[in-house]
This record gives sequence, structure tokens and C-alpha cells, in this order.
Amino acid sequence: MIEKVRTYIDREIGLDSNALILIALSGGADSTALLLVMKELGYTLQALHCNFHLRGDESDRDQHFVEELCKEQNVPLSVRHFQTEEVAKERGISIEMAARDLRYDWFREEMKARKAFCIAVAHHRDDQAETMLLNLLRGTGLRGLAGMQAKHEGIIRPLLCLSRAEILQYLESRGQSFVTDSTNSERTYLRNHLRLDVIPLLQSINPAAIEHLCLASDNVRESIPYYIKGIEATFKEQGITTNTFPFKALESRTLLHEWLSDKGFNRAQEEEMMSASNSQVGKVWLSNSHSVLRDRDALIVSSLSKQTEKPQIRQEIVSQIEETGPNVAYFDADLLTNPIEVRLVREGDSFVPFGMKGRKLVSDYLTDRKLNRFEKAEQFVAVCGDEIIWLIGHRSDNRYKVTDATKRILKLSVVKS
Repeated sequence: MIEKVRTYIDREIGLDSNALILIALSGGADSTALLLVMKELGYTLQALHCNFHLRGDESDRDQHFVEELCKEQNVPLSVRHFQTEEVAKERGISIEMAARDLRYDWFREEMKARKAFCIAVAHHRDDQAETMLLNLLRGTGLRGLAGMQAKHEGIIRPLLCLSRAEILQYLESRGQSFVTDSTNSERTYLRNHLRLDVIPLLQSINPAAIEHLCLASDNVRESIPYYIKGIEATFKEQGITTNTFPFKALESRTLLHEWLSDKGFNRAQEEEMMSASNSQVGKVWLSNSHSVLRDRDALIVSSLSKQTEKPQIRQEIVSQIEETGPNVAYFDADLLTNPIEVRLVREGDSFVPFGMKGRKLVSDYLTDRKLNRFEKAEQFVAVCGDEIIWLIGHRSDNRYKVTDATKRILKLSVVKS
């Protein structure tokens, strides 16, 4: 079995024999086996244990077991305590999700602080089969059917080549004990239902059910690179970009699903977007991380965490107008009696566009320029006191223009970063 894992690591993961590997160690059978196998393979290890304080004395029992195991194996151990229920309540998420977020956030902190190569977790073939079924029940796309990867974003899974039975057999051959999480036998979570009820039923129909599910997952995963190439080529043909999805491409649910794949939208929202050409301009769909806008002839996506960088403006007195362009504007300096500041546009802002006499709402001007709602919200203006003198990147205000009577010319320009 050790050779089987060694071959799998060499083929699917690729580890430097001198690299530091962090081991996620709960004390259960899988993670205990992971620690022993990786040590037997000669890697430099550091174990990490999370005490979520969700199971009373049992949580402390797990911690004590892990401490003794690492002492016996001469493996350094770090333990982190979490008030998981409080965090879940604060964030408005499930306890299971809170525990997962806390665990992986800490793991990545440790990986960075210790300059570790990766974090090893103990998922195996049975877990892979459960994950595939779980994703299938949630209406996943092709990537969900591919299941977990052996190596992804600093997380490695060296035991994905083994079954649960092989792991238990290995521990028995070593005479190695482990702890059991009592919640694994509860049907509170969907994954437990699959493990306790659905998979045994499938195995009663076909004893090789787990292996065949994993084989299907492997086949899908190996097909993904070719699938991605096809998607990318079609995106280009259809004019789909990172931020925009033309209505003409809405004939394909797959293309829309791929465009939204990492943005947190659910199937019901995707269904509504499929009919976006019939909905009102300006309609917005929200996920936890992104928003999608129904613009005139396309869907436009924007990150909710995106912070528009405030442009830096250089001010200088010049003798004549020379350089021109959207990032440069000239003014009669003597007409500007207050300090010049830069801010985001606000609702109700207006100015007198260069070459015009009457005031115009900035929002109307930007609409005429065919800017969408997201672009409007990210528009900066230069103001002198309460008056807008420049819609940066577009047009200056006619009231402060340079004329034959101008004695001093003020040049404003955007400083390139």
C-alpha cells in the first residue's frame, strides 16, 4: 500500500522530498493513516489539529489522542481552538460551513507562515464517490462530476488512490488505534445520509459501486482540459469575455454555467438569466461574492469585493494647451477658487458638458455614452468646491474652459500607476 501511495504521489502530485508538508490531523482513521504513510515515505511533516469544541469531552479526547500520537511519531504538532458555533451565528452560515472555513483559513495561514509546500488532507476513494454523488444531487456541472483533485491550490490528497477498507487494513496491520467521531453516525448532514444509506444500497446492487463511481470521476477529470479548450474557443467565437455575456450566447445553458462557475450563483438564478433578454434593463442578480447586471444587450458581472482605485491627479500651470486626450483636461485657473478634489460620482450630480450651455445629469450623460450601471458607479469626478469641473476620462465642464481671456492655464492629468 505504501508503494501504491508513493506511485500516486509521483504521478499525480509531485512532491519535493525535502519540502515541509502540513498534515491535517483529526485523529480519525483516515488522517492517522495519512500521518503514518507520509512519515514512512520520508517526508518532513508538521501536524495541524483543529479543536472546534462542538462535541464536548469528545473534542478534548481527540486533541489528547493527536498529541500522544505526534509525540510517539516525533512529529511537531500545532493545535488551534475555535468557537465554531459563535462564528457560524456571526456569519449567518451553517456550523459545518463555519468549521470548514475556519479550518482551511488557518491551514493556509500556517502554510504561509511556515513556508510549507502544501497541506495534506486524508480524503480517499470512498470520499470521492460521496463527493461525486453529493455534487450530482446538487445539479452540478462537469467539474462537479470530476470530484476532488489530487492537488489543487496548495491542498494535496495523497490517499485518493486508496479505499477506506485499505486504510483500515493498513492501520490494523500496524496495530494503530484511532478515534471515531460520533457525529459520523448521525444523519444530520446529507453526506452522512449518502455514506450510511445510499452507498450501501448501491453496493448491494453492485459491490464495485464505489470503484466504478470513482472511475467515472477519473474519466471526467481527465476530460476537463479538453472541455476547457472547447469552452474557451466558443467563448471567443460568441464574444463572451470575463465580464460580459452577450444575449446571443444565452441559447447555451452550458456556456452560461461555465461563465458563472466560480461566482456563487445558484441554478434558479441561472434559469432567470437564461431569459434575461426578456427582463428589464437594469435588473441585478446577487450571490455572496458577485453581482450580474442585465444591460442593453449583455449580462455584465462584477465582484462585490472589488474596490475601484481612486485616480491620482497631477495639477500644473502651463503656458498653452498641448497634450490632449480623455485623461487630460485644461481650465482657466483663475476661475477655480477652491481646492480641487477627486471623488466618486453621486446621485443627482450634474455639470455643463464642454461645448454646451445647459446642465446635464452625469448619469444621463454616461447613459448617452452607453456606460452600464456598474461603470457609472465607478465613475470619478474632479470637483472644485461643490461644482464638478471634470468628468474624469470623459469631458470637462464648459464653465471653466480656457478662452482668449485666460491668463493662467491649469492642466489636470491622471497619473498613470
